[in-house]
Amino acid sequence: MISVFLADDDAGFRAAYRKLFERTPGFRLCGEAADGAEAARLALALKPNVALLDVQMPGATGLEAARRILPSAATRVIMLTTFDLDEYVYEALSLGASGFLLKNAAPAEVLHAVRTVHAGHGMLAPEVTSRLLHQFAPRPSAGRHAFADVVLSERELQVARLVARGLSNQQIADELRLSLETVRTYLRRMFAKLGINDRTHLAVLAYQAGLLHDDR
Repeated sequence: MISVFLADDDAGFRAAYRKLFERTPGFRLCGEAADGAEAARLALALKPNVALLDVQMPGATGLEAARRILPSAATRVIMLTTFDLDEYVYEALSLGASGFLLKNAAPAEVLHAVRTVHAGHGMLAPEVTSRLLHQFAPRPSAGRHAFADVVLSERELQVARLVARGLSNQQIADELRLSLETVRTYLRRMFAKLGINDRTHLAVLAYQAGLLHDDR
C-alpha cells in the first residue's frame, strides 16, 4: 500500500485525485492541503510515501513546501504544475524532488509516476535531466558541495559522472564494461552515502560538484 499526500489549492482537482486513489488498489490517500504551509506541516506529521505538491499555491509555494519536506527521508516528492517550465523542474530537482508531473496527465500516468518514485526512481528521463543541468544549474564552484563530505571510489565517481552526462544505467554498463546489476549496486551505495533517493538527484549533485567540468 502506497500512502500518498496531495497539496493543491484547486478543490476540484483534489477531488478528482482523491477519487483516483480511493478507487485504485494499492494506494491510500492519507491527507490533503490547499496551501504550501499546511502541506509542509501535514506531510511532516503524516510521513506519506509520496507527496504530490502543486508548484504554485497561496501562502507558501509547493517548492517552499518541498524544501521543508525533503530533508525527511520518509517522503519522496513529485511536483505538479500546469506549466512545462524548465526553471521549475530544475529548482525542484535541486531541492531533491524525485519527479515532475503536468496536472493534465492522464490517470494512468499519475499512478505510474507515484509507483515509479515510490520504487526509488526519478520521473525524468536521463537526457532531460542532463539538458536541465547544462541550461539552468549555476557553474560549479570550488566551494563546499555534497561530494566533499563523503568518500567515493574512483569507479563510483565514474558512474556519477556518466549519470550527470545523461546516460542510462544500461549505457553506463556498456561504457564501463560492467554488468547492469553492478551499476545498480554502485548507484545504491552512492545513494546511501549521499543521503539521496534516486539517480536524478545524483546527477544534480554530480554537476554541482564539478564532475562534468572535470570530464571536459
